[in-house]
Amino acid sequence: MVNSVSAHSSVPEGDSPFELRTHQGIGVPESQVRAGIASGELGFLHSFTTGSTVDGPGVRVVAWTTLCMFRCRYCHNPDTWTLSHGTPVRIESAIEELQKYAIGLKVMRGGFTLSGGEPLMQARFAARLFAAAKELGIHTALETNGFYGDRLSDKELGNIDLVILDMKAFQPEQHKRVTAGIDNKPVIEFCQRLAQLRRPMWLRYVLVPGLTDDDEEMERVAEFAESLGVVERAEILPFHQMGRYKWEKLGLNYTLSQTPPPSEEAIARATGIFCATGLNVV
Repeated sequence: MVNSVSAHSSVPEGDSPFELRTHQGIGVPESQVRAGIASGELGFLHSFTTGSTVDGPGVRVVAWTTLCMFRCRYCHNPDTWTLSHGTPVRIESAIEELQKYAIGLKVMRGGFTLSGGEPLMQARFAARLFAAAKELGIHTALETNGFYGDRLSDKELGNIDLVILDMKAFQPEQHKRVTAGIDNKPVIEFCQRLAQLRRPMWLRYVLVPGLTDDDEEMERVAEFAESLGVVERAEILPFHQMGRYKWEKLGLNYTLSQTPPPSEEAIARATGIFCATGLNVV
């Protein structure tokens, strides 16, 4: 039971996901955390933002979960890696928050996006939240690294109108280089499953000088994405240093502290590589 958890009655709203938030979940007994996560009765959220126009179609409400195991070297929200940095929120409170925005989101042809962190590390909470959103008639989107896609059933995937896949790499060794040594086989399998189910996808690729700007690697990512037949758009996201201060505040080893943003020429080159496969690049 999680009824005794001192969970917040409302979701923590923020002006931006770039805000540093730490130790919000300290004090919740581990047994209650485990039970809440397993049942989906309890979720841990970094924050939620309103009015987003970049996390799916239309104007959206975005909830940012905590917990992620990828530890990407270019991550701009390392405070979302740990569960204890998130605010504990009961599923009922999260659904009530969605209800406040349901009419407006439908009028603006927007919807609800669950991002992170990695939302599928809290898969039961995510599944229940998406099911509630669909009952409210809200368009739903999941932003994920895809590693834990098998935690959702086909029926639960049916409650997600759009999967925004943050593709780190295609080749396993490059994926391990970008993340904390994690193999990407489950990611590839999840993408293939989405293709078989004909579930719409967007694909995002972060362009980092000296790390992800390899032509051969980008070609393989783009060719794979195009082969799926369900990727509606691809986005090249230029690396930035907006999250650098978080790494420093958290005492983490940030290996990209001296890495500049990609040049306009590099962005154009990457865009050209993805466009060459026939993908819609925006």
